[in-house]
Amino acid sequence: MNQISSSDLIRLFDDWKALFAKERDFLISLDGKVGDSDLGITMSKAFAAAAETVATEGEASGIPKLLRSAGAIMARTAPSTMGTLTATGFLRAGKALDGTDSISTAEIATFWRAYRDGIAERGKAKVGDKTLLDVLDPVARALEEANAAGKLLGEALSAAVVAAEAGLESTKAMVAQHGKAAAFQERTVGLQDAGATVGVLLISAMAKFVNG
Repeated sequence: MNQISSSDLIRLFDDWKALFAKERDFLISLDGKVGDSDLGITMSKAFAAAAETVATEGEASGIPKLLRSAGAIMARTAPSTMGTLTATGFLRAGKALDGTDSISTAEIATFWRAYRDGIAERGKAKVGDKTLLDVLDPVARALEEANAAGKLLGEALSAAVVAAEAGLESTKAMVAQHGKAAAFQERTVGLQDAGATVGVLLISAMAKFVNG
């Protein structure tokens, strides 16, 4: 698959829904080590609602509107910190892809840069704070580099997954600066960040979907 159409995007949201339902308990456990244990619940609720919403709207709505609708329903359904951040990412991506009929390498780089920037602004975080950004930033950079090198969508996303996994691994050495985890400070060292884990799951599922 060298591009994602609006019908493909609807199917991708269904894959994300299934993934976060499957990983719900894992994310609850991971978040519970230094958080409030609601991450798995938040993500499963958010993506279940988003998948239902984009399926109802249908492919005729187009990619930008589907992304904005997904973000809007996520914000209403899962209004926790991570739910709000994830919603913001999709809302910004939808805005950035306004007028887009399909997503190839250039558009996917735009998608993830907008997703990353939206979350950085809304969460007031920066790279190195042990958050989702420590995965999203290398993902965006990898996709921009892949686009500049003329790589096809599947190859670009595979490179992004490698970057995401390295970013997640790097969070283990960091001290949490945001949310409930920040109260634990040095006790967070050695643990992978739960939010960053969500980032890896998102990009990995997208790559798997595109590469079949």
